[in-house]
Amino acid sequence: MRNVIIQCLFYASLTFGIRTALLSIYFHRNHVSNQQRKVQKPPSVWSLEKKLHREINHGPQRMPRPPVRVELPEREEIEEERPFLKLDKNVNYSDTEVLRKFSRYGFNAMISQRLGNEREVPDTRNKMCLQKHYPTRLPSASIVICFHNEEFNALLRTVSSVMKLTPYRVLEEIILVDDMSEFDDLKEKLDHHLEFFRGKIKLIRNKKKEGLIRARLIGASLASGDVLVFLDSHCEVNKVWLEPLLLAIAKDPKMVVCPLIDVIDYMTLKYKPSPVVRGAFNWHLQFKWDNVFSYEMDGPEGPIAPIRSPAMAGGIFAIDRQYFNEIGRYDKDMNLWGGENLELSLRIWMCGGQLFVLPCSRVGHIDKQRIENKREYLKAMTYNNLRMVHVWLDEHKEQVFLRRPGLKSVAYGNISERVELRKRLGCKSFQWYLDNIFPELEESRDHR
Repeated sequence: MRNVIIQCLFYASLTFGIRTALLSIYFHRNHVSNQQRKVQKPPSVWSLEKKLHREINHGPQRMPRPPVRVELPEREEIEEERPFLKLDKNVNYSDTEVLRKFSRYGFNAMISQRLGNEREVPDTRNKMCLQKHYPTRLPSASIVICFHNEEFNALLRTVSSVMKLTPYRVLEEIILVDDMSEFDDLKEKLDHHLEFFRGKIKLIRNKKKEGLIRARLIGASLASGDVLVFLDSHCEVNKVWLEPLLLAIAKDPKMVVCPLIDVIDYMTLKYKPSPVVRGAFNWHLQFKWDNVFSYEMDGPEGPIAPIRSPAMAGGIFAIDRQYFNEIGRYDKDMNLWGGENLELSLRIWMCGGQLFVLPCSRVGHIDKQRIENKREYLKAMTYNNLRMVHVWLDEHKEQVFLRRPGLKSVAYGNISERVELRKRLGCKSFQWYLDNIFPELEESRDHR
């Protein structure tokens, strides 16, 4: 019996070694082949106790596509998979450590480590934004950043960029919510590094994993600023990023605003500008970036005018804290993440608010290429989307079921509280939303 076990262990380790070697050779040969042919690269606190879509043409140059937070359909509806890696001449693909960390974090953590805790990023704003001036007195902001097993340097660059590029007078606090991270460097080592920001940082450690939606609710419940600003944990804010958001909300507390989301390439970590786009979605409930109509940029502000957006990506936005509470926060019965961005977008528009993208506010974001526990995520996303469909889409939910009939029999929990919320807020119909906010979705109803 002992010999059998030893043989099994030997063959298992041999198999793992061969697979690792083949994978390394594969990426190395692809890299060399691409260089030789010179073809274009493939597309793509402390606790509170003080302890602690389409590419878009703008002129002669084609701008890079911003990161897309896509709500994925079931696997059989996915037409094609994204490539595992986008090859880059500066990356050694024969290094198994690069591949191991890419698999763990969903982006090139080796380069992230070399970049360290902070860096300068290019100012990607339109030159017209540089002429804008903002009042000294603006609402205060609580920045809520939730993370789970985030790469250490990416998280610190997020925090450092906020601290460096946000006026002290408007920054009430940064609330970090650790949603049961397992990595050692996110424990005592993180506490030690955050000591530098003592006085502005609150670090909350959840006792169990809540998922992004409920973790954000925890962070928001502890905030004291006038405005809640939600950021993903792998962002880098740009110059004068917060003032445009705060000014818009100061003028209208029922206006929810998003920055333009620049691209931080997941393989090279280069910071690239995004074109002016708006958020949208289709009948599969997939979020996408969409063209902005030319007439929206025909006014005196031109390309820096606020853009009315049918939907938000959800990872990065600002909202008046009192208004966030008044309109029902997030649906706390949604699981993990996914779908909450569209649900909140519909609720904002249908219940008397507005949702805009502000081109003079820029925040870079890494579009990770890996989803942890993908099967669990897809299940949660389906559940969350169904809750939204049955509360907000009225008779138009049949358009969703026409495309995915199997969803009709899938459970979505008790929605009576959210239905009552809609009645209490006196929200308009989904047909009103189609007629007034997003008629392009109605026009696509016959295209499955």
